[in-house]
Order: sequence, then structure tokens, then C-alpha cells
Amino acid sequence: MALTVEQIHRLAVDAGIKGDLRGVPAVKRHLVREKARFEKLPKEEKAQFDMESLWNPYSDTRVYCGDPKKVVKRVAVGIDVGTSELLLAHELSKKDPIDLVIAHHPMGSGLAGLHEVMNLQAEVLAKYGVPINVAQGLLHLRIDEVSRRFSPINHQREIDAAKLLHIPLMSAHTATDNLVATFLEKLIARNKAKLELVGDVLKLLGTIPEYKEAASQKAGPRLFAGRPDRFIGKIALTELTGGTEGSAEVYHRLAQAGIGTVIGMHMSEEHKKQADEAHINAIIAGHMSSDSIGMNLFIDMLERRGIKVTPFGGFHRVRRAQ
Repeated sequence: MALTVEQIHRLAVDAGIKGDLRGVPAVKRHLVREKARFEKLPKEEKAQFDMESLWNPYSDTRVYCGDPKKVVKRVAVGIDVGTSELLLAHELSKKDPIDLVIAHHPMGSGLAGLHEVMNLQAEVLAKYGVPINVAQGLLHLRIDEVSRRFSPINHQREIDAAKLLHIPLMSAHTATDNLVATFLEKLIARNKAKLELVGDVLKLLGTIPEYKEAASQKAGPRLFAGRPDRFIGKIALTELTGGTEGSAEVYHRLAQAGIGTVIGMHMSEEHKKQADEAHINAIIAGHMSSDSIGMNLFIDMLERRGIKVTPFGGFHRVRRAQ
């Protein structure tokens, strides 16, 4: 079954919505609010509005260049895609054409607007017992900070290279981060009876192929805060999706909500300090390996539709049964 670039993009968004920790109804309500916001804008502001946000709730999952109607038979997939990866894809195409490059981490408008997807974190925190008004208040300052941090970056560099090389380019960031978050949530639920101590969770994560491979490269799951012999308490998957790290102050609120352990991809020193002070165990599963899980779950969908895949750029390919 052949897919076009645009169909692959929409498949990623649809998969992300289905895997969203907020639940599909919450995502649909978000899209309704976005449409209402657009309709209230004055004419001059509507001209600058991101129309894709009316159906795509993930600003960091989008097509950057290339013909959206192009039929795709082979993709190159990487966690990080820069000019060097694009040149490699161009060289590989001389033997077997690569019709589309899919990056996990965003660029262009996807990176410039990364802060926009962070709002979903507030609803995820509310799911774990943090009052929504508190969660939104804590995230507000952090979202502004992330917006300022990415503001001066050369967002278009990779896109310019892709255009010159005539390579369609897209990213699938929060959409596939949602997939790994849901994957781990279901895994933990299935093994709940076997999980008592923090060390038990670390062992469970170590059975996942992407994490096992990362461990062999000294980048496997690690405990950043807490101890392996502590009880896990309630587990929150608050550090796996939503663009990037949220507010460091959230750990005290999570502790008050009864959370004992959080699982994430990465953690700054300030976040670790706050987790320690809140007596919360923080398991960091690994960044590139967690990203690979999410991308693998999406790429499995493409392979089932007959699309060939070439992994590069830090993407560790693992196939899973349907």
C-alpha cells in the first residue's frame, strides 16, 4: 500500500492522538478550542495563523519541504537529522532512492514552536493528581523560558539543505513521544504485581530491546534521584512527552499528589535537586533510546504498509509484532 508524504504525516499525527496520555477526547476538545480561537481573530492575524494547528495538535510534528503528494517507497529515519544526514541520504539515493527523510527532533517552525506542545503537560499532571490550575501556573513561566531559548536558533538550516538536495523532510516529535509514553504505561500496568521497589522498575526497563542496546553503550536506564531499594509508590510518566522538561518545581506538587516515582527521558541538575528534595525517585530511561522506541512504534506502521526503512542519525531500529 503506497503512501504519500502527506499521508505519512497524517498517520503520525493520528497515532500521536491515539497515544496521547490525556486521552483522545481531551485532544479533540483542544482542537475545538483552537478552532474557536482562530475564528475570533481579526482578519490580519488570521493571515499569520498556523492553519495546521486546526487538525494537528503537535506543532513539532510536520512536513517542512517537498511535494506532499509524492509517493513514498523508502524513507530514511533518524533521531537527529542535520545537513550531514541529508547529504548521506542524498548519497544513498544513488543506489536506492530515498523518497522522504523523517527526523524525530524538530527543526524550522517545529523547533521555533516547540513550546506550544508543552501545554499538554498540565493536563497530564492533572491526571496524576496535581490541580490543573497549579500545573498551568507552574508551566507558564517554563513555557516562556523555552520559547525564548529556542528563539535565536538557526531554525531553517537543515530545511534549506533539504530543499537544495530535493529531499522531502518532516519530523515526528511529540506524536511519537506519546507512543513511547503509552507503551511504557501499558508495560508497567501489565507488570504491576511484580513491581514493588525502584530496582524492579529498572530491571523491567532493561528488558526492552532499545534500552538493552543503550545499556551496552553505557547509556541505559539510570536512577537519577532516590535509591533502588525504595518502594516505588505511585508511578507518573510525566517526563516522556510534551516537548521538553517542564517546571522543576512540579516534584513537590507530585509528592503532595501521592506520586513516589517518575519516569523520564532526561533530567537537568535543577530538576534532580528538586526531585531529591521532594523525596521522589526519578528513573531516567534514556533520551535517544526512548525516542527510538516511539519512532519504532510509528515506523512499524510504515513497514506494514510496504515502505522500506533506512535507519540513521542515532535511530536504533527494532521491529515489533503486530
